[in-house]
Amino acid sequence: MSPPVAPPGWSRWLVPPAALSVHLSIGQAYAWSVFKPPLESALGLSGTQSALPFQLGIVMLGLSAAFGGTLVERKGPRWAMTVALVCFSSGFLLSALGASLEQYWLIVFGYGFVGGIGLGIGYISPVSTLIKWFPDRPGMATGIAIMGFGGGALIASPWSAQMLESFGGDSSGIALAFLVHGLSYAVFMLLGVLLVRVPRHAPGARGTARQASTGPQVSANQAIRTPQFWLLWIVLCMNVTAGIGILEKAAPMITDFFADTSTPVSVTAAAGFVALLSAANMAGRIGWSSTSDLIGRKNIYRVYLGVGALMYALIALFGDSSKPLFVLCALVILSFYGGGFATVPAYLKDLFGTYQVGAIHGRLLTAWSLAGVLGPLIVNWIADRQEEAGRHGASLYGLSFVIMIGLLAVGFVANELVRPVDPRYHVPQPKEADRVQQSESA
Repeated sequence: MSPPVAPPGWSRWLVPPAALSVHLSIGQAYAWSVFKPPLESALGLSGTQSALPFQLGIVMLGLSAAFGGTLVERKGPRWAMTVALVCFSSGFLLSALGASLEQYWLIVFGYGFVGGIGLGIGYISPVSTLIKWFPDRPGMATGIAIMGFGGGALIASPWSAQMLESFGGDSSGIALAFLVHGLSYAVFMLLGVLLVRVPRHAPGARGTARQASTGPQVSANQAIRTPQFWLLWIVLCMNVTAGIGILEKAAPMITDFFADTSTPVSVTAAAGFVALLSAANMAGRIGWSSTSDLIGRKNIYRVYLGVGALMYALIALFGDSSKPLFVLCALVILSFYGGGFATVPAYLKDLFGTYQVGAIHGRLLTAWSLAGVLGPLIVNWIADRQEEAGRHGASLYGLSFVIMIGLLAVGFVANELVRPVDPRYHVPQPKEADRVQQSESA
């Protein structure tokens, strides 16, 4: 499948909607918790077991993005979006079969493994193309698309809940909900497949004049040999760990913080808090990434990591005495969490150029796989240990917040150490770039 080349006069503003159709779909992953209670009831699962499809999906997201990144870069966005469509939708269809047969392993395999591959390929599918279409505003362009991944749950959560209410929470109702998801997302993602185009000067576009890219250009295989790549890996891992530590346990966390006060938080209010965090996550992806185009990528990560540590400190010290302060600090942290995801492709572009930036981004997302395990583990394990020791309320989280501040400090230092890539890693000329790409593809 050849990359579709934009005809003369094609508007570049048609490309972000194509990317959004994919990211809004795969962003359903953040709404998996809607299916946890009915699955636990219908199939007799524990909370840990019902989380397996989501956890495996995030692990496969990082792995498939890392191992498939170079292939996505070579085959182009239409191929990648098609693979994402097939895998993500098939994951739901397999899950529907598993729920119907009451075979939970099939749900884990379908949603987690097969669907997780769709998550990873779909997540990186538009990145390189958007950066090439918007060289003047790469942060804004990638922010628009990646905003969809953060906002997908805002659509999927109420939609899934309504379907389960209509179809029923037993195994057959869950199966029907999975089936509707799989078919609906296939149609929606198809819009992106049909709409996406690459610019006429893009490398590999047939029938076009090849233009040399400006600035340093580094191949994916060379990028992972640079200290800059691993410093950014640490930066992303620390920022994601800090954000997901709150996101994963948001509802019980705010309930615990104010359980011993005169104004405890109700279940409804806790659910509203989770919705607010999702909105902050989504807004941060477009807002902060666009700001990075104005103040620079290193400066915006100084904000994410430095101000993020300050927000954690304020919650730890004063969070249980003021609900507005707790909510405000958590919203800021989650906006930085989303902004970090949306800004990192542009940071990679600044350091490594547009050549194979999608493949480099895919390999960097392995940091997300680790953070997706590390953040919840820190918060949950420490809270469990503190509860066993007889503590309660805000004291359950004090130590974990101190650890998060330390991790953000590590990320801050790593960001300060980022320097321009040494010229020995550059691909000097377009012809040489072709030779390198052919050798890496062999």
